[in-house]
Amino acid sequence: MKKNLLLITTLLSLSLLACSSKSATTEADKNSVTDTLRMKQNDSYIPADIYKGADEKELKVTLVGHGSVMFEYEGKIIQVDPYSSVADYSKLPKADLILLTHEHRDHLDSAAIALTKRADTHFIVSKVCNEILGYGDIMSNGNKTEWSGIAIEAVPAYNIVNKLPSGEHYHPKGRGNGYVLTFGTLKVYVAADTENIQEMNRVKGTIDIAFLPKNLPYTMTDEMFIDAAKRVAPKNLYPYHFSEFDEAKIGAALKDTGIKLVVKPMSNK
Repeated sequence: MKKNLLLITTLLSLSLLACSSKSATTEADKNSVTDTLRMKQNDSYIPADIYKGADEKELKVTLVGHGSVMFEYEGKIIQVDPYSSVADYSKLPKADLILLTHEHRDHLDSAAIALTKRADTHFIVSKVCNEILGYGDIMSNGNKTEWSGIAIEAVPAYNIVNKLPSGEHYHPKGRGNGYVLTFGTLKVYVAADTENIQEMNRVKGTIDIAFLPKNLPYTMTDEMFIDAAKRVAPKNLYPYHFSEFDEAKIGAALKDTGIKLVVKPMSNK
């Protein structure tokens, strides 16, 4: 009798364990399926541009709007400065990595972060962003790291001319980051809020895809933008963070540089 009770108890325990395991697996599968569906949904919501490097690995690039960019590479999703005012982030895949350049509300948006992050989402942020959020790996100008096989370098992003009425620059030197990301054989420069700073010369001719801002009074004039483009000399250049963009004028100024200008909407809402 005791043996039979022991056998029944063991079988019930194993059954419960199996059910519990099955539930956990099912939940993980649901999350995976949801993210896959969102990736496919984004193909029609905000179509990505696809680039391939010499290694034939595919990088999907989505200019979500304003200063927000999304990358998809080898099954990983990277969101840079997600901003809920320019897109419905419930339609976009959850991020494996979120990069924040600086603390201004159009770059550090708690509402967008809440829609974008998962429990295991990794964060790489500036020091001030870390102080506001209370989490995230801090990178400062000049720091380098690697995440999931992707090399990441934090580079300067600051004003040299434009200032607040108080006399302080909108983006003081050393406070925020731009990022250079290396996806296999493709190198991407996300400049963040900056002017045509001399540090851009360091990456000249090495960048496959660049994002440069152009708006006043916070970042660059047309002339600054053209100068910055020539300093970086990327193969493909996305203007971003703009309210207006004179494509004919700037395109003519960059005509003989070998730079392909890729102009996208600044909002997808």
